[in-house]
Amino acid sequence: MRVVFVDANATLAAVARRLLQPDDPPFVIHAEPAIAPQDLPGILAGAAIAVIDHTALPLDVARACTGLKHVVFLGTGARSYMDPEALRAELGVTVHTIKGYGDTAVAECAFALMWAATRGIAQMDRAMRAGSWLRTEGMQLTGKRVGLVGFGGIAAEMARLCQGVGMRVLAWNRTARTHPDVAFVPLERLLAESDVVSLHLLLTDETQGFLSADRIAAMKPGAIVINTARGALIDEPALVEALRTGHIAQAGLDVFTVEPLPADHPLASVPNVTLSAHSAFRTPEASDNLIGAALAHCRRITAG
Repeated sequence: MRVVFVDANATLAAVARRLLQPDDPPFVIHAEPAIAPQDLPGILAGAAIAVIDHTALPLDVARACTGLKHVVFLGTGARSYMDPEALRAELGVTVHTIKGYGDTAVAECAFALMWAATRGIAQMDRAMRAGSWLRTEGMQLTGKRVGLVGFGGIAAEMARLCQGVGMRVLAWNRTARTHPDVAFVPLERLLAESDVVSLHLLLTDETQGFLSADRIAAMKPGAIVINTARGALIDEPALVEALRTGHIAQAGLDVFTVEPLPADHPLASVPNVTLSAHSAFRTPEASDNLIGAALAHCRRITAG
């Protein structure tokens, strides 16, 4: 059973080559991360398993991928790139996702964005490079409330980090959860009381635009928004307006509705935003976990 990693960047290609074992199924690494969906039928060339990092797989393209039976998606957000239910129902293609591989890495990025945003570090850095001596007044986080929207492995790690610096942790989850020293509260209370709101939801039809204009308006004035989950969870125009008016003091964003972020996107011109390029999960440890889990999926599939 042949496997093709269709869009491997240099880092993940090197990790795959290092972790491959002699008795693994035939594993082809297509080391070109920027490919178009219509290229997939030719790249897969009859392979039964596709390993996909970030390339879209529309249903009509998958239909042309003769022999494709499994997709191993490198992460949890497969629905941003394909329709797993339709692939299964109409073509018999099973989509496998990978959870937990970068919980610590993503939480550390969210934590870093929170600190950078609260102290205006990116804003001061840009001004100083332009020759200005900008000194901003930041928020002291010790003793403040952080609200975690969605509570899985990443949020649990974020809670641990925040508790370590003396923050009070509130959380809301769509299903009932408990966690040491975390107060699970209604969403309305979380938005109203949190000094920092950090998003940790999966993107689904129900969570698209979850942080809406109304919910942003319901947030504590001067609060900070952190998003390392998916850009489409936020109504971006509403967030931009709230940043411009000061209702939201700062934002730290690793994900966006359109990626790469266009140079003329309004978020790129708002000064009180710290931006990173969807890189929260990019650490050597997380990469090893990710590719190791992908190879384990491939071994399990080929073993029947």
